[in-house]
Amino acid sequence: MPKFRLSCALAALSLLSAAPVAAEVTGGGPDSFVSRHEVVVKASPKEVWLALISPATWWTSEHTWSGEAANLTLTPQAGGCFCEKIPEVDEPGRFTLEGSVEHMRVIQAYPERALRMQGALGPLQSEPVNGILTIAISEVEQGTRIVWEYNVGGPMRYELPVIARAVDGVMGLQIKSLAKGLGPVEMPKPEPEPEPEPAPEGEPAADEAAPAPAPAKAPAAPAKAPAAATAPGAKAPVVPVAPAKAAAKPAEQVPEKAPPPKAKIPTVDDVFSDLADEDKP
Repeated sequence: MPKFRLSCALAALSLLSAAPVAAEVTGGGPDSFVSRHEVVVKASPKEVWLALISPATWWTSEHTWSGEAANLTLTPQAGGCFCEKIPEVDEPGRFTLEGSVEHMRVIQAYPERALRMQGALGPLQSEPVNGILTIAISEVEQGTRIVWEYNVGGPMRYELPVIARAVDGVMGLQIKSLAKGLGPVEMPKPEPEPEPEPAPEGEPAADEAAPAPAPAKAPAAPAKAPAAATAPGAKAPVVPVAPAKAAAKPAEQVPEKAPPPKAKIPTVDDVFSDLADEDKP
């Protein structure tokens, strides 16, 4: 029975090189990783949403349990299921009832803006891990931007670099397949930052610390004024010295307490700002 296989997932990585999809895998911890893909298509947000909630039309059949993407369904409501039907078998010598698989469960569906689901896909289904898939949709000058982020965390029996690369390959394959029917837009690659030019010989580099200036010498103490002349045999007058007054301490200012901030009601833009507004082309 076809299913998510690591070998297929690794082979899928070679198919992504020609796709106009930006991909990134980051490690969030010793037992977690994030797979992130991004693509821009010519279709409108409504067209993208209608295609997204119909996985039978774009999900790849080789990454299903039944071997046919036509058996996939997705209910775009909180608590809805991204499920797969396992057809019954009725053939000579063998008969089975119909089965099913829950790939993910919808935890947030905002039409034409975002879809968020929870679940462990493919080989992760046998592990005590949790996965959150967020697909954000936003309008850009070239069309519609789709950001696909799968955040996985928890103990697993796979080597993290191997499973992370395999899962990322499958995720990239799915967003590429989704974008294929929506008119993918080839985006220019960001230019690398120029390297700093080396400093000419004999001159210190710009990042080298300049020698610290020599400390200035303290000014010399003023010369003592000459004592007043007195008549021979006369005693010098005694000048009373007034005791120095202690400097008064400035009154401490008590800072005024700031009023408590008003509670902000999060908007949809706040919830998906990490995906919908980051690095827009």
